[in-house]
Amino acid sequence: MTDLLPLPEDWDRALAVVAHPDDLEYGAAGAVARWTRQGRSVSYLLATRGEAGIDSLPPEEAGPLRVREQVAGAAVVGVTEVEFLDHADGVIEYGLPLRRDVAAAIRRHRPELVITGNHHPTFPGGFPNMADHRVVGQAVIDAVRDAANRWVFRDLDLEPWSGVRHVAVFASPYAGHAVDLTDTFDLGVASLRAHAAYLAGLGGGDMADPDAFLRRMAEEAGERFGGRLAAPFELLVM
Repeated sequence: MTDLLPLPEDWDRALAVVAHPDDLEYGAAGAVARWTRQGRSVSYLLATRGEAGIDSLPPEEAGPLRVREQVAGAAVVGVTEVEFLDHADGVIEYGLPLRRDVAAAIRRHRPELVITGNHHPTFPGGFPNMADHRVVGQAVIDAVRDAANRWVFRDLDLEPWSGVRHVAVFASPYAGHAVDLTDTFDLGVASLRAHAAYLAGLGGGDMADPDAFLRRMAEEAGERFGGRLAAPFELLVM
């Protein structure tokens, strides 16, 4: 396998858009911690409140709880702006309403880098991806173009933004770039640990152990990145 290249860091503002609370913490939070430590601005946008994510809790209880955990996890890595779009967890639909919401956020935040999750059918290793991840990832990619076109979503009354240079996709099976986590890996783990109720609801297994799960992923990426702990990304040039 080819070596991973350093992800470009010639930017000041980033917007991370994912489906659920905890998505960013499973692969990208350590990188976010590096960037905020460098003085860069990173904001989070969640398509849902994760209300269908804990089997033992009804949605009306799980949603507010997971919002609190997401805000706490974001704060660990230096992110203070966290927004929720209130699409329905588990049944997010690809379409114009979702693209419109994401395009509006891009026009408001005016990022140079957009971060999102894996939009492919599988994760690295062949494990099947879930519909919400695929739908949101694809909508984000499309919304970057939507946001730049002044004749698309004219009713938003927001100036177009064509300044997104890259979309960085974490948890992708096609990663070609990486971010050095040498100094921020532990912050990424702590960010995931903030999702205590969600982790407890997993009932054990690798994904319920933040340090073990994230370390294995970072070490695997590091084998292609000079032996350093790393967060792998697929980089799309817009």
